[in-house]
Amino acid sequence: MPENKDNKILNVPNLRFPEFEGEWQEKRLSDIADLSKGIGISKDQLSADGEPCILYGELYTKYKSETIKEVISKTNIDNTKLVKSKANDVIIPCSGETAEEIATARCVLKDDILFGGDLNIIRLHGYDGSFMSYQLNGKRKYDIAKVAQGVSVVHLYGEHLKNIKTINPSLNEQKKIANLLSLLDERISTQNKIIKKLETLIKGIAQH
Repeated sequence: MPENKDNKILNVPNLRFPEFEGEWQEKRLSDIADLSKGIGISKDQLSADGEPCILYGELYTKYKSETIKEVISKTNIDNTKLVKSKANDVIIPCSGETAEEIATARCVLKDDILFGGDLNIIRLHGYDGSFMSYQLNGKRKYDIAKVAQGVSVVHLYGEHLKNIKTINPSLNEQKKIANLLSLLDERISTQNKIIKKLETLIKGIAQH
């Protein structure tokens, strides 16, 4: 951590955008968000049309980046009693095979996405969901893993998440950091696609 002129260790990162100052603030999740849970939507209830929805297992298989910009699945079941997203919600699975796996956070960028059961919903107040997803998947991942319960199947609920400590700058700084990390993720994804195409080309040439 950097020091100021009084040799006090400041609660800020070593690298920082130059236009921002002031210490980052430590807050428990329960202090900055409402914690709730989705309501069951099974795989059998998915359809080709209907309302967009997210099932907990898709966080492991379909949504690999910290933000969910486009939703893949749909359902046409009666949604009057189901839980709908608000843009900026952060979701984490309620169950998984390992404690490390279950600590998987994603920020949903759209309103009115149906949340299936076995999804923890973190509805933030004045904090950026994308930044929070990066933080929960990074420094806080092992804090979350420590509070998850179970052996063969691991469970995680709001009661476990409420005391997870987060450290946050101003909202504007959160957004700028999240935007930079998102751009880096996109660049990495693009480069990985190029590498895969080149590997396929090399294999094709080698077979002749």
